[in-house]
Formats: sequence, C-alpha cells, structure tokens
Amino acid sequence: MFLVVFICALVGLWLRGGTGFFVGSAVGFLLGSFLRAAARKRLGQVHANFLDTTFAVMGALCKADGVVTREEIQVVEQIFGRLNLSPEQKQAAKAAFNRGKAEGFDLDATVRQFARSAPPSPLLFQMFLRLQLIAITADGQVHPAEHEMLVRVARGLGLSEYHVVQLESLLRGAAHGATSRRVSQEQQLEDAYAALGVTREASEAEIKRAYRKMIVENHPDRVAAKGLPESMRAIAEERAREINAAYEVVKKARGFN
Repeated sequence: MFLVVFICALVGLWLRGGTGFFVGSAVGFLLGSFLRAAARKRLGQVHANFLDTTFAVMGALCKADGVVTREEIQVVEQIFGRLNLSPEQKQAAKAAFNRGKAEGFDLDATVRQFARSAPPSPLLFQMFLRLQLIAITADGQVHPAEHEMLVRVARGLGLSEYHVVQLESLLRGAAHGATSRRVSQEQQLEDAYAALGVTREASEAEIKRAYRKMIVENHPDRVAAKGLPESMRAIAEERAREINAAYEVVKKARGFN
C-alpha cells in the first residue's frame, strides 16, 4: 500500500511539481485501496474453492470402498470444527460432501479445475491430501480402493504416489505413538523412514538434510503465505509435529544427535 502511494506521489511530483505530488498521493491511496480489496476478494474465492473441493473429493474418497462409515462421518464433522467453519460454511461443506459421494460425480474434472484455479503450491496440495487421509483413515485403515483413488487425486494435482505414501506414513507414525505396544519397533522405523522420504540406506547427512527440508517446507508460518486459510495452521502444526516425531524415531535407531 505504502509503496503504491509513494510511487504515484513521485510520478506526480515529476510531472506536475508540488501539486502533482499531492494529486499523485491521492491517486496512489485510491489505487492501493482498490488493489487491497481485489486481493481480499481473490483470497476469499481461493478459500471457498479450497473448502468446496476438499469436501467434495472427501465424499468421493469415503465412498470409494463402497460405503461411508459412521466413523468417517464423525471425523468429517470433526474436521469442520478443526477448520473453524462458520455455520454457513458447514452447510456448504456438507452439500459438497454429499455431492462428492453421489453417483455420477466427476472426480477428475473437479480435481483438474481445482488445480487450475488454486495458487500453484505443493504445500496447499499436500494439505489438501492430508485432510482427505484424515477422513478415510477414520476406521483405522486405508482401503486399497481409497489409496488408488487418492493417488489418482494426487496425480491430478501434479503430485505422485510418493507423496501419498509419505503422508500415509506420517499419519501411521502419529497413530503408533498412541498404540506403540501393538506396533513393532521395526514397523515404526519403517514408517519413520518413509515419512522423511529416505531409505534405510540413507546416510546421517542425507537424513538430516531431508528432515530440515521438510520442516522448512511445512512450517506453519508458510500457510498464510501460500494462500491457505488461516484455519489450516493447526493442520500444518500437526504435520510439523509428525515430521519431528518421525525424525526422533530414526535418530534414536541410528544413534546420532
């Protein structure tokens, strides 16, 4: 805003002297206000499109294995709360979810349209996929049909199956924390490596580099900067905690600081 006013004032000063300076300042203020309003409107459209597509695709994914379970419905409603949706947004989200699980829903076209209209941001698309996984893992597992459809969605967003597997490993790792007595240390370590995007053969330097890269890319402060709704910050914070937890598992197993 200040920069726009300053530039217009300088142009006015150069063209018309002192009078031009004041006229230019006024024009700059009006132009800055217009641009700020346009940016807010654009951001609002991005947020609305993000939520509509999120819950429409979620409906399709929850129905992928043939039935939408009570647990999935409960988790979807919990997501409403975690995203701090207003009553109007909740109604719109429910309508989108029902549209997605209905026969004839065009999943691929919906994903393509979202990919074209959303800001080009891997973080935004990964947060989008994460919300889908939170819903479909409500019953404690990812059905093969759900995984296959999620990979299809990821590819429509320009991501790959690797990103889906990584997200699944992060969520499993978080679940292991609550059920560690029922999960072998070997499985926990396997998921931790996958969550960090490295293999068992990776060196200490490679693991640390992969960890730092993931932490920087998924820092909660990047949420607003990438055009994501502020309500997504809590989801980003969860992801950051899961990355840290995966790193701790690998660090302990490998014996480095």
